[in-house]
Amino acid sequence: MQSLSIRDHVRPTGGDYPAGIYRVVGTSDDAVTLLRVGDADGRRVNTGEIVTVLDEELEAFEPASNPDGNRPLGATVASSLGMIHWRLRAFGEQLAAHPIPTLVTAVLVVAGYVGDSISQVPNAVASVALFVGIVGLAYVGGGRLTR
Repeated sequence: MQSLSIRDHVRPTGGDYPAGIYRVVGTSDDAVTLLRVGDADGRRVNTGEIVTVLDEELEAFEPASNPDGNRPLGATVASSLGMIHWRLRAFGEQLAAHPIPTLVTAVLVVAGYVGDSISQVPNAVASVALFVGIVGLAYVGGGRLTR
C-alpha cells in the first residue's frame, strides 16, 4: 500500500482488526494511527476505537471511501431539523450568559432596522448599524466571547 496521509480512509481486508472503515489520524516513520469511523457496511459510527498499525501490517488494509460522504440527503435533512431546537437553545444561552454585549448588539439591530424610518438617521448609517448588530449577535450567540 502507498504511504498514507492524515484523513485518508482504509478498511481491513484481513488480520486481527475489527471490520469497518478507519481514518488515518496520525503517522510516523514506521506506523500509522487509525480511528474507526465506519462499520462494516460503511455507515458512520463513533467508536473512539484507536489502533496503531505498523507499516509492514498495512498490507492487510485497502483504501476506502469516507463514511461521512455516503449519508442520504433525507437523513441529513432530518438530523439537521432535529438539532434546530438544541442549536437555538445554545444560541439563547450564550446570549443570556453575556447580557451587556447582547444588549449593545440588540440596540444596534433595532436602531438599524427602524432608524431611517423613525428619525433623521441617514440610510447608510442605519444599514451599517443593522449589519454590525446582526454580526455582533451572531458572534455573541455563537459562543465566541469568553468570560
